[in-house]
Amino acid sequence: MRSVTDCLNNLKSKGFKLTLQRLAIIEHLEGNQKHPSAADLYAEVKKKYPMISFATVYNTLKILNEAQEIKQLTIGFDKVNFDPNTKPHDHFFCRECGRIIDIFPEKKMEIKEIDGHLISECQVCYYGICSECMKAKKKKKKKTHA
Repeated sequence: MRSVTDCLNNLKSKGFKLTLQRLAIIEHLEGNQKHPSAADLYAEVKKKYPMISFATVYNTLKILNEAQEIKQLTIGFDKVNFDPNTKPHDHFFCRECGRIIDIFPEKKMEIKEIDGHLISECQVCYYGICSECMKAKKKKKKKTHA
């Protein structure tokens, strides 16, 4: 996502109202690397704006996705997450803790066409166990063998 100001200007140019609730959602997303779901974001924003509805959060995320300010990710198996970083990158999904981590490979293949199909966008996701969960498993294993 671009800066809050640029994002608001983009939405305004597309005819969307700039409400306090939308501003709160956008501010919470700026620089957010946790890839929140709509429910996660709702829980966080509700702390500051107790009257905000889940529908407002969900609809704002839908608008931000359509305006290409965020990317909708379908990585986990039971929910949709949102990524404010719209620059090309991959993701890693930890099957243990459910975290989604940005991955920036040194060499990124730029495929523009496959079998005559024009490629406009590609999402790559790696699945496994993150380094934090691996460390926790090793500690647990040491304690059980001691």
